[in-house]
Amino acid sequence: MTGSCAQTGPPVVVVTGPTASGKTAVAIELALRFGGEIVNADSVQVFRYLDIGTAKPSLAERARVPHHLLDVVTPDVPYNAGRYAREARSAAAAIHARRGVVFLTGGTGLYIRAFLEGLIEDAPANPSLRAELEREAECAAAEGDPHRLHRRLAAVDPEAARAIHPNDRRRLVRALELGSRTGASASQLRAAHRFTDRPYRVLYLVLDPGVAPLDARIDQRAEAMIEAGLLRECRWLREHGYGPELRPLQSIGYRHMMPVVDGADTLANALDGIRRDTRRFARRQRTWFRAVPGAEWLHPDERDVLAKRVAEFLDAERAGDRSAQ
Repeated sequence: MTGSCAQTGPPVVVVTGPTASGKTAVAIELALRFGGEIVNADSVQVFRYLDIGTAKPSLAERARVPHHLLDVVTPDVPYNAGRYAREARSAAAAIHARRGVVFLTGGTGLYIRAFLEGLIEDAPANPSLRAELEREAECAAAEGDPHRLHRRLAAVDPEAARAIHPNDRRRLVRALELGSRTGASASQLRAAHRFTDRPYRVLYLVLDPGVAPLDARIDQRAEAMIEAGLLRECRWLREHGYGPELRPLQSIGYRHMMPVVDGADTLANALDGIRRDTRRFARRQRTWFRAVPGAEWLHPDERDVLAKRVAEFLDAERAGDRSAQ
């Protein structure tokens, strides 16, 4: 079935797309219409106090529809896809027990895949190994050789290297770490796993207004974040001990504003950087979602079409339930 990543199990409607594509508004509208609840799938919105820079749903929006997996931990607490998958599936089970529909909403493709398909089981994490790889990446960049880790991965796992952008340090470190810890390449581990832990029946909706309109939305949202007090939010974080070395504060917006807090950069430069890097991030998100089998791409303003697809998806599920009785 088009748009269905699994044929059996309780229903999950994924509402995703590149950043600033309007996911939150669409998901709330659909959840209200179909008796659903929203499970966050944004890897930075799980952190408390990071509100403006993550475009986190407002308290008023959360009051309209139940939201889950927002504000889970403070910024200094490590959080990863494995923990997310466990906690998000637990939230989904509770929603399904209430006979509700899960609307998995956010733009972190890895978190969505972890929820829908499970994760690779590998050896326990080795923080010292990861730190060593991170230091190597930093040194390589400082020496004018930012693609050193990518060449290293290409030498031992060409398939994984082809799938990872040379500038995507986090995934490069992850792939090299997997190989060092398990003795098998990242591509071999993925081939063995095949991501077959699929307990849900899924409608996978990708919202995208198009490149030029999305760029305009990104620019508008960046300006709105500044006007809403992103600099003030970053100052508060620093005053409460949350510094730029923390991973969530290296995300877009926060990494641009922290130098402004320190007096090392200007607000105008930070705004330009946020716009530029958000556009690049949106391109990477599109690349990820294009590789999702069965994903349905729709314009976020096509509300009637979106509602029709969800209705068809849920009606098909109910028809299947009746035929099984």
